[in-house]
Amino acid sequence: MHALAVSDTAALNAPLPSGSRHTREFLRARIIGLTARARRLSRIDYASVGIRPQDLPYVPSVAHFRAANERLALIDGEIVRHLRSLQRRWPHAGAQRILLDIALVEREIDRARRAFGLFFEVFAQRGSSFAPVLAAHDVIARDCYDAVRAGAPGLLPRGVLPPVSYMEHGYSPATMRRGATLSRLLGERNPFPIVRIPWDRDNPWQPVILHELSHNLQADMSIWHENQLAVAKRVLGECGDRRLATIYGRWHKEIFADLAALLLGGPSAAWGLAQFLAHPGPRAVTFRPGVHPTGLLRVLLLTEMLRRMGFGLQAGRLQRVWLDLYDPRRFHRLPQPLLDSAGTLIPAVVDEIAFQTRRNLAHRALADVIAFRREDEEAIQCGKRRLIEGRLPDAALPPRHVVSAASYALNSGRILPRLLSQRVVARLASQHPPAPPTLGAAHAALAA
Repeated sequence: MHALAVSDTAALNAPLPSGSRHTREFLRARIIGLTARARRLSRIDYASVGIRPQDLPYVPSVAHFRAANERLALIDGEIVRHLRSLQRRWPHAGAQRILLDIALVEREIDRARRAFGLFFEVFAQRGSSFAPVLAAHDVIARDCYDAVRAGAPGLLPRGVLPPVSYMEHGYSPATMRRGATLSRLLGERNPFPIVRIPWDRDNPWQPVILHELSHNLQADMSIWHENQLAVAKRVLGECGDRRLATIYGRWHKEIFADLAALLLGGPSAAWGLAQFLAHPGPRAVTFRPGVHPTGLLRVLLLTEMLRRMGFGLQAGRLQRVWLDLYDPRRFHRLPQPLLDSAGTLIPAVVDEIAFQTRRNLAHRALADVIAFRREDEEAIQCGKRRLIEGRLPDAALPPRHVVSAASYALNSGRILPRLLSQRVVARLASQHPPAPPTLGAAHAALAA
């Protein structure tokens, strides 16, 4: 962090073509103050976010810090460019032109402040008591990306950075995708995926985290638009109703993330998502325009996916529970065509998203890229039993499946949540890639 000195005193003191002496002095002071704070947020490192030696096991990779600094450097370059333009124009331009140039510098400083603030929030939490659980979620995220790499080598871009997690307020987990323009950053693009975890949902037994990670996978596999068009076309072909095609096309990314979460975590993910969506009846059976499917239909999509994955008993049980809670024969606020077509469209949409090939998946289906087998569920059930018995899951159990095992163990009611959290976080955080062993080495790596 450093300030840019006022390098051209003569230029700053030069008279404007018009205006009083007091006006010139006012503008001069404005520029001096602007310049003094213009480049203070151009770099972020371990020291600036308070990372201590004991925090290094939980710190995001040097590559994540480098990506953040590259983005800050780009913004800083724009600040320098506009400052130089302002200083060159100062002796000759009128007051309003100077105010405009000042505003352009302010805009870039605002971008730097917002970007630095976001990176600071994300990285500084690794020096807090939440660091181990955040590292555990990073491990889960990396494992989901590794599952895609194993199922379809070369599909993800080389060197793509996995998501980083951080804690924030909010009811549900959320994600900021790589490359997405963020309103909080004035349209600046996000350099790597960031997953927001609510403060009270920090334990890694929440299957909904697999849903959020699936949003990032969909974006990084470049099937966002291809999937949307395929869903809308399939629905239109099934029922001929353009309004229904529009509705399901708008829902495509949330349905994709739900179905991918089941492929990552198995039946446990379906039950976890259903628990997350279990609200009072009016909310679950009321249609609202937007990107999220109506709760009633959303869980029925999950049950259809379970059937297609070969878990018919689990699918039937979940469907009975859901329709017992939300029987549309009792009450609903859904467009009648949407409800009447569900029996036809739900299987078609699940088939289209999860089991039809995509060009951007190298002519494979999502279920080919992320495979979940019966033996995976058996290993998860074994992990559940070990957790209940006070042992850690087998070391071979992938982190994404540890989430499912922990969810089953919690739902059993046979283990204290605090003890379960300690075991699962310890198991996952121990797999977090080590940071450079000393702060000095980390700084050297960042400077490389």
